[in-house]
Amino acid sequence: MSYTYGTLSTGQKMPLVGLGTWKSAPGQVKQAVLSALDSGYRHIDCAAAYGNEQEVGEALRERVGPGKPIKREHVFVTSKLWNTKHHPDDVEPACRKSLADLGLLFLDLYLMHWPIAFERGEVEMPRNADGTLRYADTDFRDTWRAMEKLVDQGLVRAIGLSNFNARQTNDILGISKHKPVVNQVECHPHLTQKELLTHCRARGIMLTAYSPLGSPDRPWASPDEPRLLDDPQIVALARRYGKTPAQVIIRWQVQRGVVCIPKSTTPSRIKENIQVFDFTLSDEDVKLIESFNRNKRLIVPTIEKDGQTIWRDGGHPHFPFHDLY
Repeated sequence: MSYTYGTLSTGQKMPLVGLGTWKSAPGQVKQAVLSALDSGYRHIDCAAAYGNEQEVGEALRERVGPGKPIKREHVFVTSKLWNTKHHPDDVEPACRKSLADLGLLFLDLYLMHWPIAFERGEVEMPRNADGTLRYADTDFRDTWRAMEKLVDQGLVRAIGLSNFNARQTNDILGISKHKPVVNQVECHPHLTQKELLTHCRARGIMLTAYSPLGSPDRPWASPDEPRLLDDPQIVALARRYGKTPAQVIIRWQVQRGVVCIPKSTTPSRIKENIQVFDFTLSDEDVKLIESFNRNKRLIVPTIEKDGQTIWRDGGHPHFPFHDLY
């Protein structure tokens, strides 16, 4: 398989297509990772908050390492630091927990999952009596300095960001010894992130697109909401290229130099999603897909308040999505 890589500022090669594991249920994710590795994937995207790293680790142990079909150095594994572990004293233990669950000696990439810190502890979503979240006042720059020590210790090869806006990315760059190599954000044809992509690229930071297919299985999607994969123009493009709508969207990201981590637990779809290196979209079709942008976010936690749907964390000083990009 012709497998395209991006080169991080550290010199690491990062496969441009990986398997996302968010929302992959226990009992399904192990088989999904095995299917991905057997289909040629060499990039697995994980996170402590997904609650399935132990099962991902079971799959990795079956396929990766001495005496196994795949060498460890040929697989790129990402994990993420959750919001309750932002205090500098909690960063290394959280990383070591992910390493233990995944059965790895090091991570290729470790991301700060959000710029927002929650109250310290083992409860993933600590709440007040009224149901609102309990936040902490840890500054993400202090968290970053603790993450840099993980690189120095050899626990991770590189560190990066997730869900950071351009201003917050600059805040990190202004204090960093080890610069962020990636910013992982929601990105798809209805949220092309063109400005953020330009901003990050100019600073040597690659963009990774999560929910690149519009996350059709997100639990809060309303039944009448249009599905990206059913968009008539994308369906027409797919028909013209003899590909699936998902393959067209993933190929569009690859041609922009954006890392793409579609999630699936269906073996046939997992295999299809990486079969995007045998065709090229024309410049006109790339621009056509760019034109679908609505700056529409699908993956922002919301709550109901006074009869209105509002962003759950919108009042937090580090909430990233008030900025344009």
